[in-house]
Amino acid sequence: MASGGPRVLVVGGGIAGLGAAQRLCSHPAAPHLRVLEATAGAGGRIRSERCFGNRPLGPLTDPGPHPTGGVVELGAHWIHGPSQGNPVFQLAAKFGLLGEKELSEENQLVETGGHVALPSVSYTSSGTCVIPELVTEICNLYYGLIDRTREFLNAPETPVASVGEFLKKELSQQVANWTEDEDTKKLKLAILNAFFNIECCVSGTHSMDLVALAPFGEYTVLPGLDCTLAGGYQGLTNHILASLPKDSMVFDKPVKTIHWNGSFQEAAFPGETFPVLVECEDGTRLPAHHVIVTVPLGFLKEHQDTFFEPPLPAQKAEAIKKLGFGTNNKIFLEFEEPFWEPDCQFIQVVWEDTSPLQDDTALSLQDTWFKKLIGFVVLPPFESSHVLCGFIAGLESEFMETLSDEEVLLSLTEVLRRMTGNPQMPAAKSVLRSRWHSAPYTRGSYSYVAVGSTGDDLDLLAQPLPADETGTQLQILFAGEATHRTFYSTTHGALLSGWREADRLIGLWDSQVQQPWPRL
Repeated sequence: MASGGPRVLVVGGGIAGLGAAQRLCSHPAAPHLRVLEATAGAGGRIRSERCFGNRPLGPLTDPGPHPTGGVVELGAHWIHGPSQGNPVFQLAAKFGLLGEKELSEENQLVETGGHVALPSVSYTSSGTCVIPELVTEICNLYYGLIDRTREFLNAPETPVASVGEFLKKELSQQVANWTEDEDTKKLKLAILNAFFNIECCVSGTHSMDLVALAPFGEYTVLPGLDCTLAGGYQGLTNHILASLPKDSMVFDKPVKTIHWNGSFQEAAFPGETFPVLVECEDGTRLPAHHVIVTVPLGFLKEHQDTFFEPPLPAQKAEAIKKLGFGTNNKIFLEFEEPFWEPDCQFIQVVWEDTSPLQDDTALSLQDTWFKKLIGFVVLPPFESSHVLCGFIAGLESEFMETLSDEEVLLSLTEVLRRMTGNPQMPAAKSVLRSRWHSAPYTRGSYSYVAVGSTGDDLDLLAQPLPADETGTQLQILFAGEATHRTFYSTTHGALLSGWREADRLIGLWDSQVQQPWPRL
């Protein structure tokens, strides 16, 4: 193709990259578009697997109708805030991926405040059930404090630097006024610790002490009761993928270096020069007018020094270093028979010897990693399959990735026997887990605004290059959940960021519509 439309490369085939590609493909400038995906499949951190019995049937790859059930989400789990202002919800509805309950107006109007629903049952590590009234009391206390953390958004200064410190400071004052016996006080602190662990999963961080207090309220919670996609979240990205022109997606094509602000010539395009050249790990060199980078922040943190040539401007490089990117993993356990009640949705684990006011950093991960587990979400039963999904965040989660399936199963069987008080409970018949920290092109789960950074850093990350207005326009653009100031860490933030960068290019092309391509 000697000339014609602008050549655009999208790096990363997650929902941000796919969303950008779909938007660009419909533009009359007829861009020549390629999406370069480092792995063998599309979807990025959206990854569904059909799994039941002992027969994992692998990832969901075709966009056709899937029977519901029997799907596990290794990546994104819920549509957060499924309501009219959420583009992921709207797309899922359009593609027919949601049920009546999820689509109901009643569901869309629920205001959760971003709070996780109460557990159906809370077991202690010594095998007793915590009375629901006590869990509700602690839950209300905890979420009351979390709501207060959001009030510092426009405050001239904050009393402490992190969300964790604020919560602990406030709790210390409350605990001083508790009048119960020592055992009850200890139990209440242990339940509070369980809620801190849930918050680490929600924020994708090792500790709430790492999450900045001042900008915490900037994250925006949309209305709607969080919902799942019965046929698999990947059905959504498969639909977008199916709408792209044939051959526009290139798999197993990791990018090594993006050379920008140059004038590159390639034999395939005689007489043309390009401002950007993308060098792939396999040695392929692809020239482009524009590149949209949608790789996860975890990957940028590890590779930014070699990924861009010339290096990124200092401010952008600094923003990448300062922003937080942590790990939240899932462990799926499949049982022959459920040991839980039929209406049970979330089983919480409360470790009696823990407290958010104590520092346990001296303990070895080998012996204690499983104490970071928040418990288990009960997945809908399917055929003869009964599955629990455990969530675990932080360094303990990253340590879990280094263990074998057998070791994980052994530890969790022990945990379940302890908490149910049934030493004879049969072990799960199979285990499946995510390993987002080890994934070389991801290196974690999602971003948060860490102590030392602000929402401005998310905006800095989103700024296209070059930063000056010299007419060398929009060579590198940036999308992905970590570039959305108010919806970071979500699929809808990622999708909106992809659309935002596509629209930025479309705005440029529309302004150049009088000028024939290529113009450099």
